Amino acid sequence: MAKDKQFVSEITPQGEDFSRWYIDVIKKAELMDYSPVRGCIVFRPEGFELWENIQDELDRRFKETGHRNAYFPLFIPESFFQKEKDHVEGFNPELPWVTEAAGEQLEERLAIRPTSETMIGHMYAKWIQSYRDLPVKINQWANVVRWEKRTLPFLRTSEFLWQEGHTAHETEEEAREETMQMLEIYRDFVENFLAMPVIVGQKTPSEKFAGAVDTFSIEAMMKDGRAVQAGTSHYLGTNFAVAFDIKFLDRENNLQHAHTTSWGVSTRLIGALIMVHGDDRGLALPPKVAPTQVVMIPIGPPKTREQVIARVDELYAELKKAGIRVRVDDRADLSPGWKFNEYEMRGVPIRLELGPRDMENGAAVLVSRSSGEKRVVQQSGIVDEVTRLLDEIQREMYDKALRFREEHSKSVDTLDELKAQQEASRGFVEAGWCGSEACERQVKEETGATSRNIPFQPEHEKSTCLVCGAEAKHTVVFARAY
Repeated sequence: MAKDKQFVSEITPQGEDFSRWYIDVIKKAELMDYSPVRGCIVFRPEGFELWENIQDELDRRFKETGHRNAYFPLFIPESFFQKEKDHVEGFNPELPWVTEAAGEQLEERLAIRPTSETMIGHMYAKWIQSYRDLPVKINQWANVVRWEKRTLPFLRTSEFLWQEGHTAHETEEEAREETMQMLEIYRDFVENFLAMPVIVGQKTPSEKFAGAVDTFSIEAMMKDGRAVQAGTSHYLGTNFAVAFDIKFLDRENNLQHAHTTSWGVSTRLIGALIMVHGDDRGLALPPKVAPTQVVMIPIGPPKTREQVIARVDELYAELKKAGIRVRVDDRADLSPGWKFNEYEMRGVPIRLELGPRDMENGAAVLVSRSSGEKRVVQQSGIVDEVTRLLDEIQREMYDKALRFREEHSKSVDTLDELKAQQEASRGFVEAGWCGSEACERQVKEETGATSRNIPFQPEHEKSTCLVCGAEAKHTVVFARAY
């Protein structure tokens, strides 16, 4: 029993120490544990099921748009990285290398995959010979390694899980359409499945993916006001095609380089999900991604226990048949109140209570994790009632996160205003930017905020650069970020 009580022990309040709150929550909810390897974590079943639900939904969307899954090697020859100069410079600080195997020094060092553009480029050069071979639209679910100096579970770890899509096309127009299609898939998924509002836009040149022509991103705000880059889509132009000799005979029988794209999201979405929706009671999970959508808790004295549990089992079967992810907690050695606290902490969207009085009235009690509202419903319509409440919670959680972002977003005209805003409270800040890398760098050096992206639909169009006062070429969202 003493061990069990850890589930409902106090969680550090967000307002006291947000980072400590985050660690408390992911540990108490048993999403992960630390491994003996620095910067690497173990995904416990509760955490891995979140990733499985993310993976299943995205995989369905990818396949609907004509993408197929494949798998490429974890080890990448050093010579591959030398072929694309910007790419190797971008990743070199984070690369771990294999230099010895079977007791012998390797003739060529092997990088442990930080991303797969180089390996996939090499293979595409073999597979693509004619325009008839295009487009190639492949996705890979894999692990990657980037030896981070500072780590935070889910958000930034030395090894993490992700998907990376890689496509090759005849024309720039087709490749750019692919880039934007995948960005839109990410936006729709994150907003409608994870209930996280995002800002969609283009990265500045200094923030784009190493080797890309253009990088586009979706940016989400956490409850401490920091940003998380929730997904990226890159138009690579012919950079990797030239480096890896990806050529094809076009429709006029001329040799051309393919236009390529890459795009990806990772397990950092789990960290973002926790930081966007969680509160001082623990996790709060949107129904669409929650491993358990409904927890059923029988209540009442021992003499009615058998009868109540029999009815709980019948309702469980109805919900299960309807495709609702439901579980029953009929442990007799724990009080209903203890269970209520535990499943609140674990973020289960709906708690269903059933006791002797409910049995007499043919009713059940539904409790929303999001709002705390209690709703008495008829057992005869339990599937419809639960489905309706799950949909309500999903919308409510998105709306709540959107309100938070709006309340913590500002517009400024000068660097001094940005400094004051960041010192007073974090959040997203729209400001004008002249396009100079020096001005962008000065913002980061003096405020700690970085350009998140150039939003497609800014709230305010800015006319002057916040640093130098020159005419603004872009309105940019700045924020401190994970």
